[in-house]
Amino acid sequence: MDVLREVAFPLILLAFMLVGLLGVIFPILPGLVIIWAAALVYGLVMGFQGAGIALFALITLLMLVGSVVDNVLMGGSARRSGASWVAVGVALLGALVGSLLWPPLGGLLLALVGIFVVEYLRLRDWHKALDSTRGLAVGCGWAVVVRALIALLMIGLWLLWWLAL
Repeated sequence: MDVLREVAFPLILLAFMLVGLLGVIFPILPGLVIIWAAALVYGLVMGFQGAGIALFALITLLMLVGSVVDNVLMGGSARRSGASWVAVGVALLGALVGSLLWPPLGGLLLALVGIFVVEYLRLRDWHKALDSTRGLAVGCGWAVVVRALIALLMIGLWLLWWLAL
């Protein structure tokens, strides 16, 4: 029974974390939340003690930061491309609604359409509206990279917790 608890159980959780990593790269599942939840289950089953508490707190902080970093990067990139705050807000709202109605890509599609429409209506110039849309898309790409790095760091911290503590 100890082998099951000490080896098989953590390997199953690692598999869930890897699914979470895929969810970060391909926006199908809430990847960072899956990784965090697997670490939480590990702590609940194996116990939170000593450095494990600190590592889980850090994993939690990374999950929270990673959950908002995409909005910051996408909005910031769109603003640098000339988008208005209203267009960025509409894009974020479109991302939320699209994610709920048409996962996995509905959020991205509605965000891009939303920012383009608002910027076109504001500027009456489809070239400039397209620049803002492109800025949002570039920010989305960077967000995937940053979230993937955060996910890898979360998994690495959990591996440290499992293997070294």
